[in-house]
Amino acid sequence: MRLTLKEIEARVQVVADRSTFDRDFIFELLFAYGRSKGNLTRLRSTTASSLNVAVDPSTEVAQKGVLYFKEVPEGSEEAHLEVIEELSVSPAVVRYNTRFVIVTDYETLLAKDTKTGDTLTTPISEIAEHFTFFLPWAGMEKAQYTAEAHADVKAAERMAKLFDELIKLNPEANQTLLSRRSLNIFFTRLLFCFFAEDTGIFSEGQFTQAIESLTQTDGSDLDDFLTDLFVALDTERSGDKKSYVSAFPYVNGHLFTVKSDQAVPVFNKKARDYLIESGKLNWSEINPDIFGSMFQAIVTPGQRSNLGQHYTSVPNILKTIEPLFLEELRDEFDANVYNEKKLVVLLNRIAQIRVFDPACGSGNFLIIAYKELRKLEHAILEQMQELLGEKYTLGLLGSQVNIENFYGIEIDDFAVEVAILSLWIAKHQMNVEFRQKFGTDIPLIPLREMGQVKQGNAIRLDWNSVCENDGKTEIYLIGNPPYLGSRNQKPEHKEDLKSVTPNFKSLDYVSAWFIKGAEYIRNSRAELAFVSTNSVVQGEQVSLLWPSVLGSDLEIGYAYTSFKWSNSAKGAAGVTCVVINLRGSQTGPKFLFAEDLSHSVSRINPYLAEGPNAWIGRRSSPISVVLPKLGFGSMPNDKGNLILSETERATLLAEYPEAQKYIRYFSGSEEFIKGKTRYCLVIPDDEVRNARVIEPLRRRLEGVTAHRAKSSEKSTRALAATPHRFYFFAHQDSNSIIVPATSSERREYIPIGYLDPQTVISNSANAAYDAEPWVFALLTSRMHMVWTRAVGGKLKTDYRYSNTIVYNNFPVPPLSDTAKEQLTERALRVLDVREYHSELTLADLYDPDKMPENLRRAHQELDELVDSIYRKREFSSDEERLSLLFEMYAKMTEAEGKK
Repeated sequence: MRLTLKEIEARVQVVADRSTFDRDFIFELLFAYGRSKGNLTRLRSTTASSLNVAVDPSTEVAQKGVLYFKEVPEGSEEAHLEVIEELSVSPAVVRYNTRFVIVTDYETLLAKDTKTGDTLTTPISEIAEHFTFFLPWAGMEKAQYTAEAHADVKAAERMAKLFDELIKLNPEANQTLLSRRSLNIFFTRLLFCFFAEDTGIFSEGQFTQAIESLTQTDGSDLDDFLTDLFVALDTERSGDKKSYVSAFPYVNGHLFTVKSDQAVPVFNKKARDYLIESGKLNWSEINPDIFGSMFQAIVTPGQRSNLGQHYTSVPNILKTIEPLFLEELRDEFDANVYNEKKLVVLLNRIAQIRVFDPACGSGNFLIIAYKELRKLEHAILEQMQELLGEKYTLGLLGSQVNIENFYGIEIDDFAVEVAILSLWIAKHQMNVEFRQKFGTDIPLIPLREMGQVKQGNAIRLDWNSVCENDGKTEIYLIGNPPYLGSRNQKPEHKEDLKSVTPNFKSLDYVSAWFIKGAEYIRNSRAELAFVSTNSVVQGEQVSLLWPSVLGSDLEIGYAYTSFKWSNSAKGAAGVTCVVINLRGSQTGPKFLFAEDLSHSVSRINPYLAEGPNAWIGRRSSPISVVLPKLGFGSMPNDKGNLILSETERATLLAEYPEAQKYIRYFSGSEEFIKGKTRYCLVIPDDEVRNARVIEPLRRRLEGVTAHRAKSSEKSTRALAATPHRFYFFAHQDSNSIIVPATSSERREYIPIGYLDPQTVISNSANAAYDAEPWVFALLTSRMHMVWTRAVGGKLKTDYRYSNTIVYNNFPVPPLSDTAKEQLTERALRVLDVREYHSELTLADLYDPDKMPENLRRAHQELDELVDSIYRKREFSSDEERLSLLFEMYAKMTEAEGKK
């Protein structure tokens, strides 16, 4: 039985409310999470068909893959923790892949999640407060991510100082791309040497000690010494090296190949000191997955301030690769820990997997994927050793996970070099772990594997030329392609997009990777998972991008709904991102991840909601016939001449009180929400001559004429002859509903309102004239906000409300007169409470931290009514609301097609 979070919490609370607890407690708790009564009956049974696999069924309850529950006598928490730890490693738990180990004396409950390692200690009567701990019983997983150490920042900062000093000493490096590239390559060599001397590739401290002891303190000969050293590192025979560097090993690869255009820069004392200081850091601790990006930022003009942003990379990378393939591989391992043959099959499978990042930058995604596959390989080998004895691993020659199976495309040639270097470093770190576990040394040098990272424009390249997809190989595309909104693109970006889609003018740059990715994975075993801004699943982008991407044969297998890609840089704003998986259509559940929980759903549409595929484009009229027309407000196009501030109005009326009849209130999104007062001139055609008699009005009308006459638009120039008229005048002399075009994403509700006939709504808002209060109730409801957040676009991070996309496509069920009366009553209640707080602006009233309780309650009562109009059963989440709206939308558009 699939339960919602709200239902589970309520059911667990019922269990917790018992006055006393006994053995029935565990069965009641399992039932609260949706275990069937039949399942629990067999678990309770003592017959041969019992599901209870516990060692002592009289005091213990155990079910394969689910739990091991043990009653314990009263005692200290430490004693009970010892029981938990003993059970966790016992054959009865390990053999059956038990998820939760629980012990209780029926006063206190202690539990351990064997998958995540999380523990829980709570009075059993308070278990409802911790109900999320056992959510995996209901098919909901809490996402687990590893935080990175920040040791890399210190290394990056030291290298930044060295880089800046060398730029001063070698000014030609700032003048030509060739010289800058030479300096960049020099820094990749330094990074390798620092890492090598701290990790056993070189002798400990060999590189830094040689510099300190063999070069002049003023740095004058350091460039010559490093040139000789780099030649030695690229020379196989020690006899062919200069004597003072002959102890350094042969590295091979192309890393130290000395070319005429890759000269070592000159040093002074300060630069030499910085170099030695950098060498004295512990480089064995660096994370190549994030250091590569930070290192690239050091040498890229304008990017230095972004060093801190890379601390979130690993958690976000895991959001792509764990559901994409790692979780399945780990589950296969867990299911076959005692099956030698299947473990060998799994090892062979891992060895054949290809990982491809077609926008790889410095290789972060590839490195994390490589390290995670190596960790899994090590776990399998350890289990094989356990099954077959140590003789199994004595013959191991090395890892079968080869960096040649990790492919990338990157447009920046220096980033390609950093990515290859970072893969080498990651390989060595995993080789060290291999030696620690199995006693077999896998030397990194001489470097033989080069990796498969290629330089080029990923949009223009044939991806099969980089990583051939034969339709049978297990290939996973991952990455974080460049976003670049349609307004921020240069002509060359538009040309790139134009090469893959006719909708190049309006799509974000990242769309090209989804288009090419879909083409690449079709009719094959390949899948992809990309991190993207959430703009590609909002607003007009959906209808422009996703019909061709999904077609009839692809589906979204899992997705992370909007989350902040925040960073540690001071004052840096987080980007709102999503993760989207594409794969061939298949049966079985799909998964939506939101707020660190995964939810099993039957299908995921391009708005990342459970529901049928929908491509919501612009409509000229509402799909719900019950709704009135909502249009743009009035546009002056006047260079401010038809608009007056409070001061300007007061000054005008003090001298010319007769001008009052031409002045109206003027309100757009900002004025309405922030309580600002502005006015506009509305001069009827038959009053123009009289208005011109008033000198300030005459000057303003002449200002409008001059502004419009200079326009490049023919339609604007034509209106220069009628400066008293708005460019577009939608106003009607009736009460109107104003819907701001933009509103802060922090607000639970867009502040929608009613205005009197004297107020002209500007084109920064939408207007519905002569609309009844029940329309206001619908538009200010949670149901409508859920729809707006899903299908509307964003302006930066603010909601962007479009009448053609949001309002005209909003599904509304048929409304009876009674329903309209009830909606009107709730609408007036919201407006009354607002009026009660008239000293506050709507910005204050709808600030989630300041919203008055009576206004919040009025909205909640309105929401409950609107929810009940859509369906009688209560909604447990916004996801349910959105799913229903998409179902309604699908039915309404289908009905339209049949007319």
